[in-house]
Amino acid sequence: MATLTVPARIEELDAVIEFLESRIPPDFRDIAPQVRLAAEELLVNVFSYAYSGGQGEARVECRPAQLEGRDYLFFSVTDWGRPFDPFDEAPEPDLDLDAEHRPIGGLGVHLVKSVSARHEYRHHNGANIVELYFAKPE
Repeated sequence: MATLTVPARIEELDAVIEFLESRIPPDFRDIAPQVRLAAEELLVNVFSYAYSGGQGEARVECRPAQLEGRDYLFFSVTDWGRPFDPFDEAPEPDLDLDAEHRPIGGLGVHLVKSVSARHEYRHHNGANIVELYFAKPE
């Protein structure tokens, strides 16, 4: 299992993205930009909000996976901050509004949903766990 645990600080973002990109198998290289976008959005949220200014950690995992006979790239982010389900609690952005009239928040989660084939959140043993699956390119 390819995992990395880092202090939940924005300064760690480059190291996590480098780790993630090194774990993307050749068959998934075409979707690396989408995986990176989703990872950056989730990690910035964890680093900025999970611990309310306190110290904590974030763990990421990246590996090939199979679901229902199909190949996916699995990516997860785990933190031990306050419980927060981004797929349920983040506001839905009004994409019909101009950017300057759109309220802040929700766009990053919307992007994560749109680039991943499957997304899940669960809170287990004090941990927030976000799991994403990216379909293998045809």
